[in-house]
Amino acid sequence: MARRRQLYEGKAKILFEGPEPGTLVQYFKDDATAFNAQKKGTITGKGVLNNRISEFLMTKLAEINIPTHFIRRLNMREQLIKEVEIVPIEVVVRNIAAGSIAQRLGIPEGTRLPRSIVEYYYKNDQLNDPMVGEEHITAFGWATPQDMDDIIHLTLRINDFLTGLFLGVGITLVDFKIEFGRLYENEDMRIVLADEISPDNCRLWDAKTNEKMDKDRFRRDLGKIEEAYQEVARRLGILPEAGARDLKGPETMQ
Repeated sequence: MARRRQLYEGKAKILFEGPEPGTLVQYFKDDATAFNAQKKGTITGKGVLNNRISEFLMTKLAEINIPTHFIRRLNMREQLIKEVEIVPIEVVVRNIAAGSIAQRLGIPEGTRLPRSIVEYYYKNDQLNDPMVGEEHITAFGWATPQDMDDIIHLTLRINDFLTGLFLGVGITLVDFKIEFGRLYENEDMRIVLADEISPDNCRLWDAKTNEKMDKDRFRRDLGKIEEAYQEVARRLGILPEAGARDLKGPETMQ
């Protein structure tokens, strides 16, 4: 595999220099973390599955004119993406009460919310990604009011589309986290969907049984984690031809 310069390593992915200016190579790892990396582990084949699932969902979103950083999948663990300036905000959409909102507000998990709720969290691991409001975001310059208008518009469209897509394969989209970036092209800048969409950052429940099919199986020691990710890919019709076998990572240049 070609040697390339590593630019960044996160909890679940590594970013490398791309083959041409304005591009990056995004490599999906099998590493799993929870509770702000206090819990760590490995989910065999997760990187392969998340690469395929995110490719599929990003492609489907592009078909309804949601702008994304995704260009194409390169191999089982890597995809080519556009280089963007990440907005330091995690956007969380909640359709059904689960996780922190159930704990914070005392709502029984599984309660359908009166309407979809959008929350914002400041991306800062040292501060445990605190929840913030739009006033904080614009006051501190993390995003402009126009950026936020674009982000909320895109977020609600993404939620509507993904809710229907997953329901069509018997999966309930409980909630999900997405990130956005600023894509600069010549003199223009636009907000685009970045990062990934996968069982790592979505809560996905079987529509009939409410069986968890996402990273909550790792967070809560429920077992059958690999099988849950594989089942999501199978229902979407994209289980890798060779299965979710492990592959060696790319060589890096210091």
